[in-house]
Amino acid sequence: MDTGSVRANQRDTGPVRPAAAGAGIAGLVAAAAEGDRRAVARLLSLAENNPAGWPELSAALTAHAVHAGPARPAQIVGLTGPPGVGKSTTTAALARAFRDAGRRVGVLAVDPSSPVTGGALLGDRIRMTELAGDPGVFVRSLASRGQLGGLALATAQALRVLGAAGYDLLLVETVGVGQAEVDIAALADTTCLLLAPGAGDGVQAVKAGLLEVADILVVNKSDQPGADRTVADLTAMLRLGRRTPQADGPGPGVVRLAAVHGQGIDILLGRITDHYQWLVASGELGRRRLARARGEIRTLALATVRARLADPAMEAALAALAGAVVDATIDPARASERLLSAAWSPPADASTD
Repeated sequence: MDTGSVRANQRDTGPVRPAAAGAGIAGLVAAAAEGDRRAVARLLSLAENNPAGWPELSAALTAHAVHAGPARPAQIVGLTGPPGVGKSTTTAALARAFRDAGRRVGVLAVDPSSPVTGGALLGDRIRMTELAGDPGVFVRSLASRGQLGGLALATAQALRVLGAAGYDLLLVETVGVGQAEVDIAALADTTCLLLAPGAGDGVQAVKAGLLEVADILVVNKSDQPGADRTVADLTAMLRLGRRTPQADGPGPGVVRLAAVHGQGIDILLGRITDHYQWLVASGELGRRRLARARGEIRTLALATVRARLADPAMEAALAALAGAVVDATIDPARASERLLSAAWSPPADASTD
């Protein structure tokens, strides 16, 4: 059984307003916008557990935004890095710092799912229990459910829900990732890459991947041996020209952090703030969000394709086509075209209007 929706709602237990009790999606969106934490939790569960319902959820969120009038979109900060680097501790410390600055903070923490049961421990949420008493912070874990790239498939929809609920600073903590999992860079306004002392030598530091797309490089656990070497390697990498893709943008720089002791959090917060101000002033924020919208449209389109192909009738067609491929009476490419054509063919009694 997938434990994501069960454990993730354990502390989101604010008062239930009438709009949230037994309401449809539009009613839940309205209640969430008024501060109903249970409505927020229910919408997040819908986003995570029912991809086929994303079009309805997306339409309700957009309709509410149009009705409520223009509002400044939430700022999204991504925190990524290899397992054990201290992402959860850093995320919790940043959430507290942004709260002290008067922001309403939403946190999405992606946890790996079991390949056997499909469930997830949701340990990241356990590490953030100190935030539980703050009504201005909403923490939700998402199970990765086999999704590659460091994020859960529902992450983009979950961010829209939290934005509609009035959380103006959103922190996204990825599952532990390697060098090639760069999906967070397409989703966040600012991407922070966390590394730890001893993470690799100078050759590791100049490899392509996350290091090229990160906006801020963070050496966490900098109170441990080897931190100076890691900072030096990353600084040398930056001098060689590996920096943000924007030629006129600020280089990511290196921030030293000991998150468990709270050391360097104020510097990291200031660097995030400076980077966001540059995004706004340069117009890069608009370009990034346009690219994000393209990605969300593509994700919704693919979700629709998956839903149609999961229909029992399509399973029967797939089995027949697979047999034909094995018998060499059709090639796989043409078989896939036939399957897609069958999925989009109108029913025999459908209107031709």
